[in-house]
Amino acid sequence: FHFSKDEPTALVQSEGGPCAVLAPVQAFILKSLLSETVGNNWREVDVDKCNELLVQAACDILTQASEHNGGRYMVVHMSNDVRNPTSTNSVLANGEEPLVENSSSTELIETSAKRQKLEHEHFHAQLRLLPLERIEEVEAFYFERIETLRETFGVLLLLYSVISTKGLEQIRSEMNDPTEPLIDGTYGYGSQSLINLMLTGRAVGHVWDHDQDVGGLKLRGIDRQSEVGFLALLEHLRYCEVGSFLKNPKHPVWVMGSETHLTVLFSLERRLVSPETPSEVARRVFKSFDPEGNNFISAVLLQDVLRALELVSEAEYVEIMTKKLDAENLGIILLNAFMEEFFPEEKQSTPDTFTLFHYNGLPRSCPDGRVVYQEGNAVLLECDMKCVLESNPMLTCLQTKWPNIEVQWLSGVTPSLN
Repeated sequence: FHFSKDEPTALVQSEGGPCAVLAPVQAFILKSLLSETVGNNWREVDVDKCNELLVQAACDILTQASEHNGGRYMVVHMSNDVRNPTSTNSVLANGEEPLVENSSSTELIETSAKRQKLEHEHFHAQLRLLPLERIEEVEAFYFERIETLRETFGVLLLLYSVISTKGLEQIRSEMNDPTEPLIDGTYGYGSQSLINLMLTGRAVGHVWDHDQDVGGLKLRGIDRQSEVGFLALLEHLRYCEVGSFLKNPKHPVWVMGSETHLTVLFSLERRLVSPETPSEVARRVFKSFDPEGNNFISAVLLQDVLRALELVSEAEYVEIMTKKLDAENLGIILLNAFMEEFFPEEKQSTPDTFTLFHYNGLPRSCPDGRVVYQEGNAVLLECDMKCVLESNPMLTCLQTKWPNIEVQWLSGVTPSLN
């Protein structure tokens, strides 16, 4: 993990692949940074503070991963004698265990493929597993050995720590298909299970709320409101459905997923994640009965919607309301008509205008190759209409959260999701 020289708290991603770890860590860095008193100089941070934010992010992610194993932590790090590659007798202190059995030293290998295999085997032979009981001990370890995160292999060491803390069997039990790799063997992309593990502590394969039963097959989703959120570009194509738990996290920070990359969106505006008002709950529940996004439901579903909202749902009352809301007997109930009848006065808690920031860790995807937070002024238009622009993936992705949003980016260039 290393930070941008142009933006002290922004992590830099050198190559494609590790964004499934980097983007969630960046999201938790921003969560911690924005949770503190934010003044005009929130972007001016020294090296020690950056290290503190990085350690806090790692600890937040490990804490979530530890919830299903009794709160025990497994920190994976490099052996102290890693500078002596021929040594096979590392001293293991404090109950440390080798993650894999050490292999004997090997003569210099000639071919590239063999050298790669040797480096791979040697690297894993140097890994050590340190069991710790309290997150304060994990924090102290990382502060004392910050190079575990900041130097070569830091991303991999944190990933191994998360997996070891969570436990392999628990991860397999949460995945839809335990044989599916967490990292694609061809392109090196992280799977949705890996992204969810880093974001929420659970390696489930879907991003909707709760579990869904599809033809008798139980497909596992997100089980509670997350600390930081997730938005997916592919949602507008109906390839996936991001639920309320990820769209409305506890902090105004969202990892954004395109087809090939992960970036991070955030805001200083806390009202973007304020608790839902009754009318916002009603709108969300209504739309859960409208999976096609038509802004209407079949009239026969009205009773189910009222029951889900714990409103009066007796048959006689439902029949009266159906005739009122579907006066032309078309067999449908419009969202607007439903809201005007049951929640006529209530305003939304989301402000009409707010500032957004976007992070992309790949220098080649940033203007002038500088990894900095791109600032934009957002406005929520009054109409419910939205325009899907294939040429503007950023706006398309934002509209899965705010359907009527428009953003003016201060640089004049729309940030890239790739």
